[in-house]
Amino acid sequence: MGGVRGARGATLSPWGLLLLPLLLRNAMHGLVSSAPAPASPEVPFGAGQFWHITDLHLDPTYHITINRTQVCASSKGVNASSPGLFGDFMCDSPYKLILSALKFMKDSGQQASFMIWTGDSPPHVPAKELSTKVVIDIIGNMTSTIRSFFPELQVFPALGNHDYWPQDQLPASVSEVYSAAADFWKPWLTDEAVSTLRKGGFYTQIVQPSISGPLLRIISLNTVLYYGPNKVTLNMTDPANQLEWLEEVLEMALQNKEKVYVIAHVPVGYLPYARNTTAIREYYNERLIEIFRRYSSIIAGQFFGHTHRDSIMILLDKKGNPINSLFVAPAVTPVKSLWEVDSNNPGVRLYQYDPLSYSVLDLWQFYLNLTEANMKNASDWKLEYVMTKAYGIEDLKPESLHGMVKQLIAPHSKLFPKYYNNYFVSYDGNKFCEEHCRISQLCAIQYLDLPSYTDCIGNEDTLHYE
Repeated sequence: MGGVRGARGATLSPWGLLLLPLLLRNAMHGLVSSAPAPASPEVPFGAGQFWHITDLHLDPTYHITINRTQVCASSKGVNASSPGLFGDFMCDSPYKLILSALKFMKDSGQQASFMIWTGDSPPHVPAKELSTKVVIDIIGNMTSTIRSFFPELQVFPALGNHDYWPQDQLPASVSEVYSAAADFWKPWLTDEAVSTLRKGGFYTQIVQPSISGPLLRIISLNTVLYYGPNKVTLNMTDPANQLEWLEEVLEMALQNKEKVYVIAHVPVGYLPYARNTTAIREYYNERLIEIFRRYSSIIAGQFFGHTHRDSIMILLDKKGNPINSLFVAPAVTPVKSLWEVDSNNPGVRLYQYDPLSYSVLDLWQFYLNLTEANMKNASDWKLEYVMTKAYGIEDLKPESLHGMVKQLIAPHSKLFPKYYNNYFVSYDGNKFCEEHCRISQLCAIQYLDLPSYTDCIGNEDTLHYE
C-alpha cells in the first residue's frame, strides 16, 4: 500500500505495521505513565465517568533525523523545533505519543462507562501526500489501537474534517470512507447506527442503560457537512438531511423522556481566536442553535474537538438564561503552523456525570508536558486541573458555568488568566491576552448565535458586571 511522503519526497510505509502486536509491544517500551496525582478529588458518590479523546492526527512519517526539515511530513518542510521521542510542536503525533495517551488512560485506574472520540486521525499534510486508501488505513489503525487498550469499553466516534480524502470534502451521500468507518466501528454500534453512518457520516445510539433513571442517547453529528472549506455541500439547505434527522431524533428522545449528549468534531458557535467567525457556516450554525434551544431540556451536554484548544461555551436562550453546557476538548496532537505563536500540550479528558440526570458534574483535564517528556524520554501524564476546583464552582451545569463566566468577565479577574493558560493546555505559563483577545474569548463563550454575538462584540459594556 502507499505510504506518506516526507517533506522532501522521502516515503515511509508504516501503515500496515501499526496493527502487529509485536510492534505494538515494542512501541510501548519506554512509555512511563503516572496515575492521577494524589491531589485528585474523589469521585462523587454514584457518579458516572467517561473519557474524551480528540484530534489524534497520527503522522507515521515522524522520525528523529539530523535534517530538521524531514522529521515529519506534517511540518511541511519547516524545521522541527525540538524533536524527541514523543513528538515536536511543529509535527503531528508520532504513534508513540498516541500510545502513551491511551496507556495513561488505561493505567489511571479510572472506571469509565464509555468513551467519546471526536475525530481527525490523519495528519495535516497536503492532499497529494494522502489518498482515500491511506486515510481509511489510518482510521482503521487508530480504531484498532483504541480497541487494543480498551477491548471492553463502549466507544462513540465522530468523523472529523481530516477523516476524508481530500480533507474537508465529506459528502452528503454514501462514500467509501463512510462505509469503511461503519465497518471499523461495528463492534461499538448498533445496526441502525451503522446504517446512517454509511449514508451520511452520522448516527444515534442509546448508551447501555443504567439501573435507574432515564436513558442516555448519544447523537454523533457530522458537522463537517457544514464546514466552510467543504465545497461539496456548498449551497445545500440540509446536506444528507441531517438537520431533519436530528429534529426527528430529538423529538423522539423528548417523547421517550431520554437525555441526550451531542458529540461532533467541528463545534457550533464562534471561534474564540478569530473574531466574527463561526466554526461552521453561519446559516447552519443558526439552524443548529435554534434546534438546540428548542430541545435544551433533554440535551445534557455537548462535546466537540477540532480547535485543538480547551474551551467552554454556554448556550443561552433568547432571554439570556443559561440552558446548555458545551465543551471543546484539546487535541492529543501538539502540532502548530509556522505562523502560529502558540501550540498546545497533548491532552486527554475525563468527565463525571450524574447517572440520574446525566448533567455534567466535573471534568479532569490531563496533559503531557511535551518538552519535559522529550527531555526525560518518558511520558509522565499529569492532572492539569479539575474544573470545579480550578474555578470555584459546584458543577458544570449551565447555571454554574454562567456564574463562572461572570468571574472571568470581572475587571482584573484572577480566573481569566488561568482559563487562558488552560486554553493552551499549559503550553506556556506566561501568556497574556490583551483586551481584543479577551473580548473575542468572552463573547465566544456566551454568545453562540449571530444577533447576540454581534451585540457582544459591538458593545464591550456587555462584558462587565456590576
